Amino acid sequence: MFLCRVSALAGRRWGQAVGLGQGLGARRVAVFRAALSFSSAGDAAAAPGSGAQTPAEYRHTVLLPRTHFPMKLSGQKLLDVELQIQRDCGFEQLYTWQRERKSKKEFCLHDGPPYANGDAHVGHALNKILKDVHNRFEMLRGRKVSYVPGWDCHGLPIELKALGELDTKDLSPLQIRQKAREYAESAIARQRAAFQRWGIMADWENSYYTFNGTYEAAQLRVFQEMHSKGLIYQDYKPVFWSPSSRTALAEAELEYNPEHVSTAVYATFPLNTLPPKLTTMMGELQGKVCVLVWTTQPWTIPANQAVCFMPKAQYSLVKRGDDEQLLLVATERIANLSSILGTELQNLATFTGSDLDGGICRHPTIPEKEVPLLPANHVTMAKGTGLVHTAPAHGMEDYSVASHFSLPVECIVDEEGRFTEAAGADLQGLSVLEDGTSTVISMLRTAGALIKEEPCVHSYPYDWRSKKPVVIRASKQWFINTASLKDTAKEVLQKVRVMPESARASLLAMLDRRTYWCISRQRSWGVPIPVFYHKHTGEPLINKYTVSHIASVFAEKGSDSWWVEPLETLLPPDVLKKSKAGAVTDYVRGEDVLDIWFDSGTSWAAVLQDADPRADVYIEGKDQIGGWFQSSLLTSVAVRNKAPYRALVVHGFVLSEKGEKMSKSLGNVVDPNVVINGGTDLAVSPPYGADVLRWWVAESNVFSEVQIGPKALNTARENINKLRNTLRFLLGNLNGFDPRIHAVDSKDMHYIDQYLLHLLRDFSIKVTDAYSEFDCGRVIRLLQAFITRDLSSFYFSIIKDRLYCDGENSLGRRSCQTVLEEILDGVTRSIAPILPHLAEEVYQHAPGHDEGESVFRSGWIKSSSVWRKPGLEEAVEGACAIRDSFLSSIPGCNAAEYDLTIAIEPGLFFELVESLQEEPTSTCSQLTELMMASRITLTGVLPRDLPHNAVISKGSFLINLEGGEIREESAYSVAAVPISLSRCPRCRRYTSDTPDCLCPRCQTVIAQ
Repeated sequence: MFLCRVSALAGRRWGQAVGLGQGLGARRVAVFRAALSFSSAGDAAAAPGSGAQTPAEYRHTVLLPRTHFPMKLSGQKLLDVELQIQRDCGFEQLYTWQRERKSKKEFCLHDGPPYANGDAHVGHALNKILKDVHNRFEMLRGRKVSYVPGWDCHGLPIELKALGELDTKDLSPLQIRQKAREYAESAIARQRAAFQRWGIMADWENSYYTFNGTYEAAQLRVFQEMHSKGLIYQDYKPVFWSPSSRTALAEAELEYNPEHVSTAVYATFPLNTLPPKLTTMMGELQGKVCVLVWTTQPWTIPANQAVCFMPKAQYSLVKRGDDEQLLLVATERIANLSSILGTELQNLATFTGSDLDGGICRHPTIPEKEVPLLPANHVTMAKGTGLVHTAPAHGMEDYSVASHFSLPVECIVDEEGRFTEAAGADLQGLSVLEDGTSTVISMLRTAGALIKEEPCVHSYPYDWRSKKPVVIRASKQWFINTASLKDTAKEVLQKVRVMPESARASLLAMLDRRTYWCISRQRSWGVPIPVFYHKHTGEPLINKYTVSHIASVFAEKGSDSWWVEPLETLLPPDVLKKSKAGAVTDYVRGEDVLDIWFDSGTSWAAVLQDADPRADVYIEGKDQIGGWFQSSLLTSVAVRNKAPYRALVVHGFVLSEKGEKMSKSLGNVVDPNVVINGGTDLAVSPPYGADVLRWWVAESNVFSEVQIGPKALNTARENINKLRNTLRFLLGNLNGFDPRIHAVDSKDMHYIDQYLLHLLRDFSIKVTDAYSEFDCGRVIRLLQAFITRDLSSFYFSIIKDRLYCDGENSLGRRSCQTVLEEILDGVTRSIAPILPHLAEEVYQHAPGHDEGESVFRSGWIKSSSVWRKPGLEEAVEGACAIRDSFLSSIPGCNAAEYDLTIAIEPGLFFELVESLQEEPTSTCSQLTELMMASRITLTGVLPRDLPHNAVISKGSFLINLEGGEIREESAYSVAAVPISLSRCPRCRRYTSDTPDCLCPRCQTVIAQ
């Protein structure tokens, strides 16, 4: 046969010219639908073919599908089945089993710790299910998966929730810590139960918690290594400070409110001393010129130490048209300021910013204080006046100016966000963001320095937990010098695979923006910073000996020992001696705790157990670009100059069905527990089960924002039910088939069966690639396309007659069942990472398995390179091209009612089609089956004496072999005439010689 002589193919090809139809079309769907509507075992079933009833005497001889696999599961039955599958299939034991099996390849997905401050929500569901899908895929592929779930247990949010309305002044640190620990443990228990119900496979017996002593000890060892390298230091500098929480915050702990309203002011600083370069030009104006500044934070003016200008920008002396006041402003801002102030500003003189150097202003509210004009590159012309009021204690860039020019850094705000005594008697005790601001504005007005005040809507930092505004204030804190780490961090990040790639730019931008990292917090619930202070000098005692010793104490007794143990235990004589320190009585322990981002950022050192711990992938939401991704990177780079991960997967946030952020006040919060188990009103919130939740995750484009609601969940349920229907059809037609006994070798199969194995192999390769790229949405699209196009609309409609009406043990039927079993197995394994409950349910009903076997313990899709045979595609797809041409010529008619004559000019294409029908005329050839006609005659040319009612269609098919070396386009013609044969009462095909008599094929089957 020709199939044995054709060499490797260049891929699937559809050669199409004039006369070809529209491919494998929709009319096949209608043919197939009846086959899906079979009954369960013992029920009456519709006959194949046209759908008419088979005569009673032959009904029992038709091999209709039979299975106990239910078409649908809903309500409590669905929940019961899922829970039963988790028990029967050993979901809890699966992680341990796969860790104990022999495997050369390891795969590590390091779990970013969710915060232990409440119940599991849909954000958790998106994250944990996405991780589980990939873990299960890697496990099925034969890798030994390492996935240790963890929880972030420290921090202010847990402390606040644990304490509720209690007054912390009445509680000791240990009492606060005990209540916070109890609250975190309760939240962890609830979250863990939810994750397990979702089917998450993990090392639940050895989860990590950031409040465990061994974890805290590992964290301190990283701290000690970084401190030894000079990367951790104590300093007095401005930090983001939350008055509502009374603690410093890292930038990752901020939320920016774009609707925040500040009172902005335009205020003047009288120019007491003219800049030397402008003395000649403006000498006669001495004492008459004012520098105009703009600020959205008037409360910082009492802390002013300088006014900054841009050295290379142009500045002008202008005169107001309404009162002839002389102002110094940026030339570029004159037109805008004229509009804002409502008066003409006449430009009297223009000069370069560097000419302002040496000028000295008088402070507007502290007359005896003088402040210099200083150059600074952070000054911009986008807003304001081009001259920036500078308060080093209350601004990051202001502090940089102060460091360069040795200006005082005097904080005038306390921990509660109120003015201190240093701000003066008129301001002391006032909240800087409330009464303090209005009082400063009044002081400016009284001094004649207020030009204009106006509300300003702008983006402003808020405490991410209390949801209240923060301030910037200088205080003594512990910092990480990220400036010295950024270049290396960016370099190693370039070697990390980032998905989506667009997230890499955000990661790099975040690194650039972070000048230093404040890691100290003024709270009780956390890992204490291992530092002691001299009682009299205040000098810190911290070195590799003290930190290493404290780490060993924490490993044994936990960090509560910082408050519980006597100082002699924490600072024993040998440590003091190595530290060259004085007596233990000279020291007190520090009261600050470490930032929780340092807590979680050192998880790679505490959890990953390899000699050189590095995870294959981290998978988290995009909020972690400035959070865990970055803190993990910086700490790892600091200690060992490499990233803690080989790949990063960044997913989006979960929104409501309308694209809104979820909020209790809006009533659009979706609770995953309600999704699975149903709500109080089951008509409104029915139980969907865990697999629907998992399908929703997988089907979503997780690299963008993900929406959830009734519509999305109902769609997911419908899609799963459609999938169940296909799986049920496969199972029903495998009734009585055992692949271990009845399987047919692929070389002996019908070509259409071999072709489906070829398509199955192609599907399995693409699905494997999609899973490898963390693209679950593509997996589902591939699955749906394979089922709809290749199975339901094509293969199932063709093989139905052979399945139902051939002899039970015939080669043709067993060939078909062998392929159906391979398809069932391949589809089941392809959906298993996403739908583990459904996959295990199918596996329990599938043939060829012993009782108690699990799909997850039996490997990935088993496709074979043998299934891709030379010439196979051309033979089948060429026949399909002819079939589509024929079907398009008889729209709305039943193909089985026609007798076809197919004429193909001699050549390769004729040989290919001839391999499907070796006899010139046949009613039971593979070509007849493909055409779905009743009889086919294959010839080189159409006969001249065709009946007058013959329907003629023509076309051509292009054969392209060996990468284009063999190309041949062959013409074909199809003549369709109404069949003269009678309808067989058993198979309903027009293949009987006389009415009411069985066709030869059915006679043979019945006689057996």
